[in-house]
Amino acid sequence: MLKELELLAPVGSVESLYAAIKNGADAVYLGGKLFNARQYASNFDYDELKSAVEYAHLRDVKVYVVVNIILKDEELKEAIDYIIYLYNIDVDALIIQDLGLYRIIKTMLPDFEIHGSTQMSINNYMGASFLEEIGFKRAILARELSVEETKEISEKNNIELETFVHGALCVSYSGQCLISSMIGGRSGNRGTCAQPCRMKYTIVDTKNNKSLNREFDEKHIMSLKDLNSIENLNDIINAGVISLKLEGRMKKPEYVAVIVNRYRKAIDNILGKEKKSITEKDQKDIAQMFNRGFTSGFLKQDFGRNIVSLDKPNNRGIYIGKVIKADREFTYIKLEDSLKKGDGIEIVGKDGEGKGLIIDSITIDNKNVAKIRCIREAKPGDIVNKTLDIDLNEKARASFEKSKKNKKHPIYMEIEIKIGKPVCLKVLDNENQAVVKSEELAEKAMKVSLTEEKVRGQMEKLGDTPYILESIEVSLEDEVMVPVSVLNKLRREAISKLVEKRGNFNGRIIVKRSDLEEKIKELFNFPGKNENKSRKISVKVDNIGQFKELNLDKLDRVYLNFKEDIDDLVKEVKKYNKEVYISTEKIVENKEFNKLQEIFDKIIEDIDGISVSNLGTLKLVKDRYDTKIHCDIGLNIFNTSTVKLLSENKVSSSTLSPELKLSQIEKICRSDIMQYEVIGYGYLPVMVMKHCPMSVIKNCKSMKECKNCNLREGYGLLDRKDMIFDFKRKENSTIIYNSQPIVVPEHLAKIYSSKVDMVRLDFTLEEEVKDIQAAYYDFANGKIDISEIERFVDKLKTKEGITNGHFFRGVL
Repeated sequence: MLKELELLAPVGSVESLYAAIKNGADAVYLGGKLFNARQYASNFDYDELKSAVEYAHLRDVKVYVVVNIILKDEELKEAIDYIIYLYNIDVDALIIQDLGLYRIIKTMLPDFEIHGSTQMSINNYMGASFLEEIGFKRAILARELSVEETKEISEKNNIELETFVHGALCVSYSGQCLISSMIGGRSGNRGTCAQPCRMKYTIVDTKNNKSLNREFDEKHIMSLKDLNSIENLNDIINAGVISLKLEGRMKKPEYVAVIVNRYRKAIDNILGKEKKSITEKDQKDIAQMFNRGFTSGFLKQDFGRNIVSLDKPNNRGIYIGKVIKADREFTYIKLEDSLKKGDGIEIVGKDGEGKGLIIDSITIDNKNVAKIRCIREAKPGDIVNKTLDIDLNEKARASFEKSKKNKKHPIYMEIEIKIGKPVCLKVLDNENQAVVKSEELAEKAMKVSLTEEKVRGQMEKLGDTPYILESIEVSLEDEVMVPVSVLNKLRREAISKLVEKRGNFNGRIIVKRSDLEEKIKELFNFPGKNENKSRKISVKVDNIGQFKELNLDKLDRVYLNFKEDIDDLVKEVKKYNKEVYISTEKIVENKEFNKLQEIFDKIIEDIDGISVSNLGTLKLVKDRYDTKIHCDIGLNIFNTSTVKLLSENKVSSSTLSPELKLSQIEKICRSDIMQYEVIGYGYLPVMVMKHCPMSVIKNCKSMKECKNCNLREGYGLLDRKDMIFDFKRKENSTIIYNSQPIVVPEHLAKIYSSKVDMVRLDFTLEEEVKDIQAAYYDFANGKIDISEIERFVDKLKTKEGITNGHFFRGVL
């Protein structure tokens, strides 16, 4: 395992590519201009991608391209040419989220290596097993996993594992966040997240909407600190992780240079390649480049205040002193660390607000008091943080701009020079060889003969190539002469040929789209669906109280989203000859599978099916039970190709992504592959996270305290627009719900005309559900006219309002 260990670096620009490789990355991940989850990074155009792969491969560095968003049906067809291009330029692997895209790639280009993005929410051994089963080479694990959970996944699977070890942390499980999408149409699943998690919130009691604790009002309760695992690498490696991933495609190249360099040093120390261990100065340099405060993250089970950056959601810098005096001309700082011209600082007042500037002039007296130009807002006692160290930045830039430090590959040469014959040069590395001959013939020397030392000297001139001459065998006839220009030309030609051969890292043969047309046609050949005349209503309930409110005559399917005392409820549903499904959560931890099996084993004969929202649960159910499987919104079903792949894995119905608009839903529902459901009512879960907002107020030290907590529901997050997002704590996850419920009874006719089979009502926060359920059922079946619908909609409007979801707007 240690022999194959990989340091994987983020690359958001060409400069960052050089920074990563020259500072020791084994592999890099980057995005093109299309289809990636960092649409606001610089990213690479087609020519830049090709050049990046060539540059990396010549230095024995792998390139992974991210295509890690969910794609619309029409985008899948557009993506084909892009994928073929990436294959042909020898990209080593693709990082993807969309199962439909995966199905297409594996059919067209079965030898193209695929890594499952962290957006796939692989947080358990069953999920990793599912990816392995269908052909993924690697699973990029959810950031919420502990070292122990990671080790269990490794021990129970053969798939390669990759985990984030440094950088920004999303508070929600990646792939399970809809909050940016629902607030403003910018989808994290589509690479355009607006990061509302970094905003200020106040925790309120939803009974009276009053603050729970004034001390924590308007704090960055959901803004996590940055992950820093440099002191925990040994544990992570021993857990079976093969690829250590650094976050930062949006960061500057200097950041990439420093972080890669220090992690390279730490890894080499662990592997015995480097005797120098990480120093306090190294840690300081890492923090200086960017930090929101550091945490060991969920890998080491940090929790509560240890993991959140309450006062500031962006770069904190490093503390260097305090303001002791400020007048109209100057601000005076008592320094506890260095400060120089060109450095950047932020002066933070008692209100937590900061003012930043670049030092353009500075004097420091013998008492270590710095005098800089006046900052109006500065007051004695204000904290001063250094946010930019100009020397560190310049050294970082020099490491990839001026440094000739590169991974050099040893080569071996054989050269034969005989009078009257072309000069013959053979160059070999460990895998390839190139042979070239001169056009000119070697001649008898008139004055000075060619020497072996002269030949060797010319052949050693390899400049900025990725090669170093290990040895050379010179076969030189006496009194022979060849111009130096001929030797240089031969060397350049031989190296060029070797570079060309080395460039085809994966030994691929160029593929043309025309060669794949039959396969492509078949990939999009889905059976057509007749007009749908049924108007089914399904209902999902979160507790027994909601279930008891239901009119079982006025529904077609019930999802029970709880596991306790359900035997009698199942029997009650079956009396009405309705379908009943057990619903499972988006996040299922390793330790929960045994409990799930016990529940399923007990009741499997009495239910119609199981609803899954996690690939691990899908794997469990399809392998162990002969029952219908429904896939819920946690699987982000966004296109027909995904539907097809799931149907090939025993899935018979699915809830389509709530990020689809109606025209996109209709395209999917044209295909008679399975039953389709959409959510027509409910407070959507917009985040699922391991972090608990209440742990900040209570100052909880670990998740062990969750079991006995009495603050698991009845609370919400109040944002700057006075919208309240309710949240609940379930098991070890917090679910945050949208501030507005989806309410679309007036649009049911349009929704059903798109060939949707079922419209689902999701009951989560509601206590009274009977009227909503009955009204939707009557609307669906044309028993109520439009005026009654309008009155019903008005009645449901909350202080925060209601929403049509994405049915008519879609997402970016």
